[in-house]
Amino acid sequence: MTQLSVLLFMHIPDGFLSTAVSAVAWLLIFGLLAFALHRAQADLDERLVPLAGILGAFIFAAQMINFPVAGGTSGHFIGAALAFIVLGPWLGLLTMTAVIALQALLFQDGGLVVMGANILVMGVVPGFAGYQVYRLGAGRSPGTQTAVTAVAAWLSIMAAALVVTLLLAFSGTTTLTVALPAMLGVHALIGIGEALITVAALAVIRRSRPTLLDQSAGSGRGSLTILGLIAALVVVLLAPFASGHPDGLEWVAEMTGFANTAQEAPYALLPDYTVPFLGETGISTILAGLVGALVVAVVILSAARGLRRDRAAGSD
Repeated sequence: MTQLSVLLFMHIPDGFLSTAVSAVAWLLIFGLLAFALHRAQADLDERLVPLAGILGAFIFAAQMINFPVAGGTSGHFIGAALAFIVLGPWLGLLTMTAVIALQALLFQDGGLVVMGANILVMGVVPGFAGYQVYRLGAGRSPGTQTAVTAVAAWLSIMAAALVVTLLLAFSGTTTLTVALPAMLGVHALIGIGEALITVAALAVIRRSRPTLLDQSAGSGRGSLTILGLIAALVVVLLAPFASGHPDGLEWVAEMTGFANTAQEAPYALLPDYTVPFLGETGISTILAGLVGALVVAVVILSAARGLRRDRAAGSD
């Protein structure tokens, strides 16, 4: 299996969407990011600055691991619902944008022309869908809240799959009647994995820093940061054991006949999450994952601290 089929289908590759659809997606994202920057700066919770970097690194690492689902397919964690729930929608969107953009720029995971669409379907759509459903469980019993969280994470994947299908149909790449049942069917299974990981992550956060999700003052930032670092490291170490089966979008592309429209990236820095001079080995994957997680954390931390400085300067 070529590098293109293994990697790029984890995100939308260039060639799947028309130029017009890609341009509309970029316009939407530019507008949303400008608004998110404004709102994140105005509403920034100082406690979330280090957590944003750690959570971004964890989500990046978790997206490296494909888990098997039925029918010889696989899926991977997206994490948008988790980011929006923990960080709030605006800082959560900025965090997911950094993760998705760096995946494309450093690892050629997802196309450059369609990066706006990838941010839309892996950040905006699942993030807001999951966050709004999660809010329905606020103030409910722990059991109800856990159930609502699971439903929120599952629906976030279904919403993302639906929008991807619409973008493909609008681009003329495939038709709704062909792609929609396949996309929703396979992602209904992938969403179960998303739900389990999201519920588990929020359970850890609640135990180590219970007041954080209630947006009230609390303690435990140090312990939560350490837990996040450990979790990201463990996930990176597990990356070489990820499933080799095609993920949901790749499987649908192969089954419906548009897989060959994918275009390779014009350059390769750390292709297929490997270090070129180390080849496609477990050590190479782990090292590339560590580099990626570190870069993601640094970029997000720098951006969040920049928002904090800008807010302080504005108040002065």
